[in-house]
Amino acid sequence: MPFPNVRLANRPLHFIYICDCSGSMAAQGKIQALNQAIRQSLPGMAAVARQNPEARVLVRAVSFADRAAWHLEEPTEVERLQWLDLQAGGITAMGEALELVAAVLRSPPMEERALPPVLVLISDGQPTDDFDAGLASLMRQPWAQKAVRLAIAMGHDADTDVLQQFIGSDPCGGLPSGEIPGASGKTPLHRSGRSPRRPLQASNATSLAQYIQWASTAVVGAASMPASRMAGLGPQANIPLPDLPPTLMDPTDDVGPLVW
Repeated sequence: MPFPNVRLANRPLHFIYICDCSGSMAAQGKIQALNQAIRQSLPGMAAVARQNPEARVLVRAVSFADRAAWHLEEPTEVERLQWLDLQAGGITAMGEALELVAAVLRSPPMEERALPPVLVLISDGQPTDDFDAGLASLMRQPWAQKAVRLAIAMGHDADTDVLQQFIGSDPCGGLPSGEIPGASGKTPLHRSGRSPRRPLQASNATSLAQYIQWASTAVVGAASMPASRMAGLGPQANIPLPDLPPTLMDPTDDVGPLVW
């Protein structure tokens, strides 16, 4: 995909939430926690957008249960976004959700001058439709291949294998156990399973809010900086992800009033 010598000012950065709203999300306050975490993250995302005026952060959201549908269809500047609560009920049409996202990552409607999008898939269960077909449709789009793809597993019933397929292969797979490459280019020692290139495990509302805050601020900030991205990377490379903050590496982040 070309990144031509275009004007860098005000390039669109599409941020898309892909949210599981199946019936299991109604249990243990998970859907309420998801709504609250996204709502709380918006001021931080808006602040990052203001600090990176060369990017115009546009937010959308897909929900999936019996069917997938746009919860927030119009790309909306984060400063103007008012989050409407998601509702839980039904099964888990995750593959259909990826089909919806694939349709908007075609060029057009995607602008050639856009920054790589950020896709955040959040789920507490397993797909009940043809996930492989949905993922294949998504990955046929060059913008999806260039996207920052993150996944958050809510609770321990989430299908982390499926979420890993959405993210793509873990580049640290060839390293010794527990050792993963950091976005800084160094090789810090992190616990296995907490790489940004692996599904993030949210065991309670606190850790979910931290992960969503990280995705909506640190990751958006990294994706908003084309100059640094182009400095040391080839045109086919994905942008480097920022390291997870130390608080998310702390085992105490799994402690909360309610564990999923």
